Amino acid sequence: MRLANTLRTGLLAGVGIFALAASPAFAAAEAAAADGAAGTEAAPAPGLPDGVPIEEIVVTATKRVTSLVKTPISISVVGAADVKNRHVQSLIDLADGAVPSLRIATFEARQSALTIGLRGIVPGDANQPAREQGVGVYLDGVYLGRQHGLNAALFDIERIEVLKGPQGTLFGRNTEGGALSMVLKAPTGEFGGRASAGFGNYGSYTGQLHVDLPEIANVAFKLDGVVMHQGPTTKNPLAGQTGWNQFHRYGGRAAARWKPVDGLTVDLAFDKSRDENTPFYSALLNYNPLGLPIGTVYDATKKAWYTDATLTTKGIAPLPSQVKAGWFRPDVADIGVPQQVSVGKTQGFSSSIKYKVSPELELRSITAWRTVSDDQWDNSGGAHRAPVYSPNGNFSRYSLATLDQRQFSTELQAVGSISNIDYVLGLYYFNERANDQARTPNTNKWVSDPVTGLATGIAINDPNQYEASAPIARASIAYAKSYAAYGQATWTPISPLHITLGGRYTADRKHGSLFTVNGAPTDFTFKQDNNRFDPLAVLAYDVAQGVNVYAKYSTGYRAGGASSRSVSYRAFGPEEVKSYELGLKTELFDRKVRFNLAAYMMDRTNSQVDFNFFIPQANGTVRNTLETVNALGTTKIRGIEADLNVRPVDGLSLGLSYVYTYTKIPPARNTVQEQLNQEIDPTNTAQVFQDVYIVYTPENAVSGTIDYEYPIGGAGTALKFHLDGNYADAAYTFDNENVKADKTFVVNGRIALADIPMSDHGQKLTIAGWARNLFNNAFVYRRSNANGNVLGDYGNWNAPRTYGIEATINF
Repeated sequence: MRLANTLRTGLLAGVGIFALAASPAFAAAEAAAADGAAGTEAAPAPGLPDGVPIEEIVVTATKRVTSLVKTPISISVVGAADVKNRHVQSLIDLADGAVPSLRIATFEARQSALTIGLRGIVPGDANQPAREQGVGVYLDGVYLGRQHGLNAALFDIERIEVLKGPQGTLFGRNTEGGALSMVLKAPTGEFGGRASAGFGNYGSYTGQLHVDLPEIANVAFKLDGVVMHQGPTTKNPLAGQTGWNQFHRYGGRAAARWKPVDGLTVDLAFDKSRDENTPFYSALLNYNPLGLPIGTVYDATKKAWYTDATLTTKGIAPLPSQVKAGWFRPDVADIGVPQQVSVGKTQGFSSSIKYKVSPELELRSITAWRTVSDDQWDNSGGAHRAPVYSPNGNFSRYSLATLDQRQFSTELQAVGSISNIDYVLGLYYFNERANDQARTPNTNKWVSDPVTGLATGIAINDPNQYEASAPIARASIAYAKSYAAYGQATWTPISPLHITLGGRYTADRKHGSLFTVNGAPTDFTFKQDNNRFDPLAVLAYDVAQGVNVYAKYSTGYRAGGASSRSVSYRAFGPEEVKSYELGLKTELFDRKVRFNLAAYMMDRTNSQVDFNFFIPQANGTVRNTLETVNALGTTKIRGIEADLNVRPVDGLSLGLSYVYTYTKIPPARNTVQEQLNQEIDPTNTAQVFQDVYIVYTPENAVSGTIDYEYPIGGAGTALKFHLDGNYADAAYTFDNENVKADKTFVVNGRIALADIPMSDHGQKLTIAGWARNLFNNAFVYRRSNANGNVLGDYGNWNAPRTYGIEATINF
C-alpha cells in the first residue's frame, strides 16, 4: 500500500507539471520568452520575478555534450560549487546523502576501500581481486576497476555526473546500478589558477594549488596539487599508536592539451596519490542482547564458558570491566590496541585524442594505464568483536590485508550525425590483474586472576611474534579481460520526437587461483567466459520548450567471479538487471524552476548474495569466511527520483531531491551454514535457505539545499551562505543479517566573503568558514549482529562535527 501511495504521489506530481507545461498559458509564456530572445521584450513568468535563471547544466552521459534537460537519463550532477560548499575532499564525503540515490560507505570500517551503490545495486564485499562493483566509477572517461583507491583526494573537479540505472550500452560491464563519472578541469591555455589553505578542528589542515600555464607551441599545461589532513576523531589510549578515523591524503596531477592542427585535440595526464588513513572505530553497542545465561566457569579444554562447575550448561562469555558497551559515540577507545595507518597508492596515465574529421564526424580514443596498491591495517574492533573473553586469552583481531592491481584500457569511438540521426559507435578493451593477501593476528592478551578467572589487566603481544607467526588466512590472484563493441543512434523523424536504439556486445574472460588458505598451500581455481548483449531503447518527446518526457528500457550486468574469503574459492556467475523507466525533465518560467522526475522498475536475476561469518580457528585467530551465491528467482527494485531547483529571487537558490526505493530479494542458499551444520553432523546434507537483504539502500532519502548570495559593493564581492540537510531511513548493512543501522541526518554549512579584489590584475580573495555535520548528530551507519549470541552487536559511528576556515586566492 505504501509503495502504491508513493508511486501515485510521484505520478500525480509529474502529471501536474505536464499539465502546466501543456496549458495555453504556459505555451503563451514560452512564446513570449522566445520572442524576447529574438529581440522582443518578454514578460516575466507569472508569479516569479525577473532575474538570473538557474545555471544550465551540461553532461556527457551520451558520449556527447548535451543539456541536462534534454538528456533522457536520470542524472544528478555535483558541480564544482557543490564540492566547495559541502567541503567535499574525497568521495566518502558524499556519503552524507548529497545525492539521495547515491549510497557510499566504507568497506568494513575501512576508508581505504569504498562501497558505492545506486538504485539498490550495492556490492556487499568487492574488497577482493575477483569481485566486481555494481556501479561503474570513471575518471575522465577511464573505468576504475577496484573499489580500492576510490577515496583518494579529489583533484580539480569540474563536475561529478551520477547516472542512475543500467548503463550497459555506452558504459558496459559493472554498471547495472549506474555510473559515477568524475570530470576534471582541463588546461585552458591562459595563465591563471587558484591557491587555498585552511585549518580546522581535530588538527585538520588543507592546501590546494591549481595552475594553468600559458599555451606554448599549441600546448597548454595544467598542474594540480592537493594535501588534506585530519587527526583521529576517536583516540587510541595506547601510547605511540594512531587513533581512528584519521587521514592524511596528498597527490599531484599534470595535464597537457595539444592542438597541433584545427580539429585535433590531444589530452595527456598523469596523476599520483597517496592516502594514509585509519578505519572508523568499531563500538560494542550492547552486551548479550539475546539474554543468554552468563558463564562463570571456563573450560580451557573445550574452550567454552559454563554457568557452573558441573559444566552442563553453556553460557555466554562474561564482559570484562574494562570493556564499555552502549549506544554512544566514543571520543576515546576503552582499550588501547596497536594500530597503524593503512596506505593506499594510486597512479595513472591517460591519453584522450579527439579528431574532428568533418562537421558531422568526430573520432576519439581514450587509453589509460592505472595501478592501485593498498595495505590495510584494521584493529578497530578491540574487545568489541570476537575473539571473546577467555582467561589469559588473546583478543583484538588485527586485519592485515594487501591488494595490488594493474589495469590497461583503451576505447575507440566515432561520434557523429547523418541527417536527422545522431550516433555513437565504439570498441572497448580492458585488461586487469589483481592479487591479495591477508592475515588476522590477535594483538592483545587478557591478564586474568588465577582463582576467579576474571580479567585484571591487559598486555600487548609482541608484534614481531604475532605478525610473523600469524598464518596467511588467504592469498589469491585474478585476471580479467573484457572486449566490447557497441553502438547507439538517436533518430528524430519529426522535431519533437526522438527514438534511440542501442546495443553492446561484451565478452568477459576471467580466471584466478586461491593458493593459500589458513596457512596451507592450496590449488583452487576458477575460470569464467561470459558473452552477453545489452540492448537499449528510448522514446523521448519534447512536449514544449523546456519540457521533455521519455520512456526507456535498458539492461546491465555485474560480472561473476570467486570469493577469495571462501575456503574453496567458490565461483559465482554474473547478475543481470532489466530496467523500465519513465521520466520527465523540465526547465520552467524562463529557467527559474527545474523539475525532474523518474519512476522505474528493475528486475534483477542471479543476484550475487554474500554470506559472511567470522569463524574461530584452532590457533586462536578468527577467520572472515565469505561465500557468494547467485540467488534464485527475481529481485524486485522499484523507485521514484525527484529533483527540484528553484531560483525565486536574484541571489537565492533552493534545491530539493527525494528518492523512494522498494526492494525485495528472494531467500538465498546459505552454503556457509550448511558447511557448519555438516561439521556438527556429517550426515546433515540439508540445504539451508535464508532471508537476505539489499544493503545501504534506505526506503526514503531526501536532500535539501539553500544558497544565498548578497552583493557587497560594485567590484563583484559578495557574502555567500550555503546550508544543506540530508536524511535517510535506516537500512540493512549486511546481506545475511536482519538488523538495520540508524536513520541518518546530516547538516552542512558554509559562509564566505567571496571575490574580494586584491589588485588591478584580477587577483581575488575568498575567506570562508565551513562545518560538516553542523549539529553533531550521532548515528550508527554500519551495524552487525553476527556476534549477538557470543558477545553483542557492534557498529561504526559516523564522524562527529568538523569545522574550519579557509582562504582562497584566484589569480
